[in-house]
This record gives sequence, structure tokens and C-alpha cells, in this order.
Amino acid sequence: MSFLKSNKEIKTEDLKLSDFNQIWTKFCFLDETGSLNGQSDQYFTIGILKMSQPYYLQSRLYFERSKSKFYDEVKFNKLSKNNIGFAKTAIDALFETKSVWFYSYSISTKSDYYLKTFDKNPWMAYEQITLKLLDAALYDQEIMILIADYVTTPKNIRFESDVKKNFNQSKKRLALAGVCRFDSKSNDLLQLVDLLIGAVTYDIKSKKGLVPGSKYKLELVDYLRSKLGADIFLKGFKNHNFNIFVDKTDHLNNLKVEEKNLETNEKGLSS
Repeated sequence: MSFLKSNKEIKTEDLKLSDFNQIWTKFCFLDETGSLNGQSDQYFTIGILKMSQPYYLQSRLYFERSKSKFYDEVKFNKLSKNNIGFAKTAIDALFETKSVWFYSYSISTKSDYYLKTFDKNPWMAYEQITLKLLDAALYDQEIMILIADYVTTPKNIRFESDVKKNFNQSKKRLALAGVCRFDSKSNDLLQLVDLLIGAVTYDIKSKKGLVPGSKYKLELVDYLRSKLGADIFLKGFKNHNFNIFVDKTDHLNNLKVEEKNLETNEKGLSS
């Protein structure tokens, strides 16, 4: 018997704490890759991995670490022959776990949309794109909890409280219960998000001719694309569980891609 009882006659904003058996609680793990300041690395991606019970995927990754005696932090930018095997195993574990969703947003700090919308303010971009991802991830009768990778921010940035306040105000209900940061070294699920957004971003930069190409990074990019059945991430990708959005207003020529007529840019993700 399922614990959750769905009563569509009750509007989402009218749900009460006493309706706890009609409310899904979802954990969202957020990480970012690339440079927000746009000086050395103009592309960056923010990604969210959403699930009901992180225990299952976390315990699977712990088991795989124990089996292979691999205990180092795994990050996309540090892929090598010593950790590419575990990186692939982590992606396998993700695809073998039920009720998991992934959302990402990639943008160039030199794009029209970035310059017009965020006024060269990287922290505004970070917060607003996070809100876009949460909006795409939220379903009716859900309350989400956001766990984000720790990043050093200016003293005037109140990411945790501002994201929670602004998101709940926009939904006119309790949709985000809380936001907390952790060091990704202590959390395999944040490391998994790093692998996913790293692969998406690297594929974009590779197709734009912005990087020369690293053997192990390209190997993981190809591995993720093959698992998804995706040819390329430059145009974005969407299926039932993955929603990868790429802003297309950067005016960079696609040096390695013959396809010139990409889809018209949209300013948000489809939920």
C-alpha cells in the first residue's frame, strides 16, 4: 500500500501540515561548474539531481567504493585513468536507480541573455538560474529540500535564505523547505552532479572549439551521451528524467559542428 494519497481536488497552495500523506518530499542536490566571472572560462552550468530517497543511490555508491577500494573525491575536472572507471560506475548507478531526475542550465557569460538579464552580476545569475531549475523540477504537491555544494561568496550574498524566500513567494506556498551547503568531498551525490554538469559543459565547449580535448573527459562525455541516447549536448537534451537546457545566444561559431541551424533560443526550461 502506498503511503502517499493523491487528492487532486485539494489545490497545492491549500495543503496543510495535516495533509502530510498527500505531500511528496524531494531532495535536490545542486552543483555548478565553470567560472561565473567569465574571465578565464566563459561557460558555466548549474545542475540539480532530484530524488525522493537519496539513501538508495548513496548506499549504492558507497558499496561500489568499498568493492573497488576507491575512496577519493571524484570530479570531472580531475578525471584520469585512476578514476574514470569509478566515474562510469557512478553514472551506471544513477541510471539503475528509480525515481531520479536531472535538470541543468548552461550559459555563456558573453551571451546576449546573460548580459541583458544579469547585468554582468555572477551571483545574481547563480541565484536566478537556481530558481529556474527549481521551478522546472517542482511538481504539484511536492516540497523540496535543496542541498548545494559549498562555494565562497561575498559577505552580502545570502544565497540560502534568498533562494528559499524568493522561491516560496513565487509559488505562494511552502515549496522549498530549506537550503543547506555541504563540501562535495563529503557527499557522493554532489560529486555525481559534478560529473554530469562537467560532461555537459565540456561537450559544449568541445563542440565550440574552446577546449583541445582531454582523453578521459571526452570518454566520460561519450559514455553519458550513449547512456542517454543523445548525439550532442550543444542543442540541449530532454527525456522523461533528464532536462538539459543550453542558452544559444553566445554568438560563438560552432567550429567543430556542421549543424548551423540550431533551435531558437528559449529563456527557460520546460518542466
